[in-house]
Amino acid sequence: MAQWLHMTRILQCLSHETVSSLYHPNTFPIEMRHYIAAWIENQRWEDFAMEKLEQESQAQALLDQTISMLQLVAEQNDNVVDKMKLIQISRNMAIFQQQPLQFAVMVRDILRKERALINASNSSPFPTGRDTNTQDVDHLVLKVLEVQKIRKEMHQLQEDLNWEKQNYESLQGSFQHNGLDAANTEIQRLQKRIQQLEFNVNTMSTQRFQLLKECVDCLDHCQTQLISRLKAWRLEQHKSAIGLPFDENLNPLQTWCEQLLGMNGNLRQELMLIGERILDLQERLEHLMQTLIESALIVDKQPPQVIKTQSKFSTTVRYLLGEKVAPGKPVVLKAQIVNELQARNLANVTGRESVAELINNSAILEHNAASKSTCATFRNMSIKKIRRADRKGTESVTEEKFALLFSAEITITGCDTPYKIQMISQPLVVIVHGCQDNNALATIIWDSAFSEPDRVPFVVPERVPWRMMYNTLNCKFISEVQTQHNLDQFNQHFLAQKIFNKPDFADDFSNMMVSWSQFNKEVLPGRTFTFWQWFEGVMELTKKHLRTYWSEGLIFGFIGKQHLHLILKDRPNGTFMLRFSDSEIGGITIAYVSATENGGQKIQNIQPFTKRDLDIRSLGDRIRDINEITYLYPDLPKHDVFKKFYSEPPAPSGGGYIPVSLQTKVGMDAAPPALCLTPLAENSLGGFPMDASQNSNMTPLPGSPHSSFIVDSTHSPVAASTMTSLDSAHAGFPGSPFQQQFNTQHITEEILKNTSPTLDFNEDISAGEMEIVIGSILENLKP
Repeated sequence: MAQWLHMTRILQCLSHETVSSLYHPNTFPIEMRHYIAAWIENQRWEDFAMEKLEQESQAQALLDQTISMLQLVAEQNDNVVDKMKLIQISRNMAIFQQQPLQFAVMVRDILRKERALINASNSSPFPTGRDTNTQDVDHLVLKVLEVQKIRKEMHQLQEDLNWEKQNYESLQGSFQHNGLDAANTEIQRLQKRIQQLEFNVNTMSTQRFQLLKECVDCLDHCQTQLISRLKAWRLEQHKSAIGLPFDENLNPLQTWCEQLLGMNGNLRQELMLIGERILDLQERLEHLMQTLIESALIVDKQPPQVIKTQSKFSTTVRYLLGEKVAPGKPVVLKAQIVNELQARNLANVTGRESVAELINNSAILEHNAASKSTCATFRNMSIKKIRRADRKGTESVTEEKFALLFSAEITITGCDTPYKIQMISQPLVVIVHGCQDNNALATIIWDSAFSEPDRVPFVVPERVPWRMMYNTLNCKFISEVQTQHNLDQFNQHFLAQKIFNKPDFADDFSNMMVSWSQFNKEVLPGRTFTFWQWFEGVMELTKKHLRTYWSEGLIFGFIGKQHLHLILKDRPNGTFMLRFSDSEIGGITIAYVSATENGGQKIQNIQPFTKRDLDIRSLGDRIRDINEITYLYPDLPKHDVFKKFYSEPPAPSGGGYIPVSLQTKVGMDAAPPALCLTPLAENSLGGFPMDASQNSNMTPLPGSPHSSFIVDSTHSPVAASTMTSLDSAHAGFPGSPFQQQFNTQHITEEILKNTSPTLDFNEDISAGEMEIVIGSILENLKP
């Protein structure tokens, strides 16, 4: 039986084809292995071999016993489906009547394969704790089997005792009537026999009680380990929000739950068969069963931890004892939103006290026979409105944490009374506009990274050591970007300098305490954004445009200008590095060595490229365009390193059009153009003239064979712009819609009306409304 218990855990990880090949449906179906597992493992199959013909009679006997066992189990099974299946299997065994030795060898080989799979699983890199737990459950199973064995032996002894007592009473009557010496001798023998049987029964009864107590202790120990593992699984799920690895497979834990519930039922049955009430053990078993039933509800797929009102989201709740739920009445799970105060006192939370109006907040627990899982899936939930608590001090709405509470009433097969079960989700933040998403995510990151096990909901420390903060940033960065290239020690030091505002500090930051305010409440010195907003912008840029560059180590990344100057000061002209901008959210810049007018050297930083810039032209093509940079630090020719990132030149298009190409230029003449919205005089075609003599803002593009133009603009010290070369023959814009002068007031009102049509522009706009409107405008202005 112990071997089959091991196999039931391993089968969860095997493919359907592997299981079918091991337990062939026509010769040795898995149902046969399951229902008579103990009997199969108690027989001597290992000695059989096809060449040993003398074993045929022994094999025939085992085949007949196998068929008899299947028929006996079928008769005792209350499930009609299982009963019919077992009867059919016993009839199918007739195919081996002519070759019983083949049957015995087949069983031998199956048991060998099982042992090989078990040995392979034991040598696999599972956590040590899981192996220990498996051994503890196996030990419990063996102890329960021993209790059952003693009970059966006691039953046999009691029957023998009753029989001997009946014989004693009969002989005693004959002796009193006839006075025979032979009868007296037999009476004395029976007296000794009865005394011995009574002693054996009493001894075994004491042994049985002691074993039962040990079994309950062992069950308590195993269940404590299970509850701890379930808590650890939830904590790992929580930490996965920052990118830590997480094994979401719940099948082993479900098997563990089912085994312990089965062992609990067996022990309660053994206690009932004793015939006298042992309150202490019975109460302990009832409490263990209630705890197990209530702990088996798991939020398998967490809801989004940042949820916008009026938007759909989904979540899945799984019950690990789903196969033990009593049939008949469906189990309906209900969900409600709870705030932090309610989460600390879930026992007193009722549906009438919900702090939010939640749409589509109920789902039915449904069993999936293929995956052997029982789940309730909430597919289209939505928060219609939320009631917030009074905020403390400078706390913002994006720092307020809520959770989903799932609850139901459930009845387990074999239990008389239903149980109320409930489980709370991971903390989540409710927002009303997309512009709040970044700050809400910061709250979730801090909570996921630094919350302690078994905390009071949803308490987190106000300060943490920098080493913990850095590990969180590194995990989140490599997870979000989907790379194996970690932040290095130089990146770590610069990030610490930035968050602590200590650009000249050269010592170790590891044990310095960083606060929540430094992370995402206080803006960085001289900036308009917080540390997290800046860091998240870099992550987003790298994920969208720079993943391969970063993964191959081509981007130095986070580095301060002082450190940068130390690295590049002795390098030849044209040496460059790629670094993330520390003055702009989501920007990457090129720092390079250039010559000064007096023959010296200076470090130049090109205007940062943002997501919008890289949408227009990739980083690789921009590096190719810029002639001032030649070697990637330390001395790698840029064309050798970045060639694979270069785009192919545009192919000539049909219709006689001249191809258009974009190019990045660096320097005074390539500064970004300032758009001039002053309308130009219309030409005869209804468009605008593109003659340089007619517009002082237009200058000929040097070296252009077609007299193309670029727009003159305000210059910056080192700027990069993307230029488009155009054929002057097509420079006019026939049928241009911009025939009239721009009315900026009209444009502003149109944008506002399209963004928030419910606002009345004759009334004052509140600060909260203005924040939402501005955020919507920015979203609409994105390309």
